[in-house]
Amino acid sequence: MRVLVTGHNGYIGCVLAPMLKEHGCDVVGLDTDFYRTCTYGKNPSIFPEIVKDIRNVRVEDLKGFEAVIHLAALSNDPLSDLDPPLTYELNHEATIHLAKMAKAAGVRRFIFSSSCSNYGAAGEDWLTEESNLNPITPYGHSKVLSEKDLQKLACDTFHPTYMRSATAYGYSPRLRFDLVLNNLTAWAYTTGNIHLKSKGNSWRPIVHIEDISRAFTAALTAPIELIHNEAFNVGITEENFQVRDIAQIVQLNMPDCQITFSADAQEDKRSYRVDFTKIHRALPNYQPQWTAYKGVGELLDSFKEYGLELNEFEGPRYRRVSHIKKLIKQDSIDSKLYWTQKEMQKS
Repeated sequence: MRVLVTGHNGYIGCVLAPMLKEHGCDVVGLDTDFYRTCTYGKNPSIFPEIVKDIRNVRVEDLKGFEAVIHLAALSNDPLSDLDPPLTYELNHEATIHLAKMAKAAGVRRFIFSSSCSNYGAAGEDWLTEESNLNPITPYGHSKVLSEKDLQKLACDTFHPTYMRSATAYGYSPRLRFDLVLNNLTAWAYTTGNIHLKSKGNSWRPIVHIEDISRAFTAALTAPIELIHNEAFNVGITEENFQVRDIAQIVQLNMPDCQITFSADAQEDKRSYRVDFTKIHRALPNYQPQWTAYKGVGELLDSFKEYGLELNEFEGPRYRRVSHIKKLIKQDSIDSKLYWTQKEMQKS
């Protein structure tokens, strides 16, 4: 199967693209490559690629592909809060533009990277794919709007699927430290403190990026009638935790560390407990292999191998919103997140 992966040079894409290749797919990437200077440890695998903003994709870019896996987006709440109208342009409008181009090009499968952030402020109730969506951030809203408009494009020849992933963690060559388990593990390793910036009461389902990649691979290879216009929560039901529980899991790996809270720690309104029964029932090839405890160990091994300092993981290199702000400040990208002429000439 010939597959286009948007965002293949990002945090998840660097893990998913090689996994697809291992499963026999002919993989091509599409990426603006904003994070090309943000590699941690080993370099990402190299794939044939189209260096292009998804807003500029045309039908001819997509001809010959049987599937598109769409990861590219402003990838978390802090980055999406930076400029909400731009978030909707990139995460919602550009997604629908890409899907329309794919449909016109004859692409059959369109697998959209959605999010459990769609559930927003949900409290203690268990949530399935049929539960009400209650996003409370521009990021979550943009994902919900994309799902709704993709549903309108579904037909006998175009089969969108919505993968609502839990909060990701785990090692990637484009590692991110603005994710809860990665962040707390990095604090423990560099300072001896497992530092929480919220009160830690909110619920989060978490899932390793390899297991997210396994879920996308399972959806890609499943019979079309099982995935046509379907949403799947991506994760493991037993891996729902309050944030303070994640801190304790880090402490189990590093028992000499202390759990500390910021002086201005606030309640996090984003709180949701998610049921993942459907994906395990509908896609039996989805066989997750990671737990939070095992994931902390993997990250610690990578820190020991490649090194890590506090100013690194709290700095712009591995935090998406800080990196984008830096690129804008140095005139590498403009306020609409296009590469500037200066940067294009340099390339």
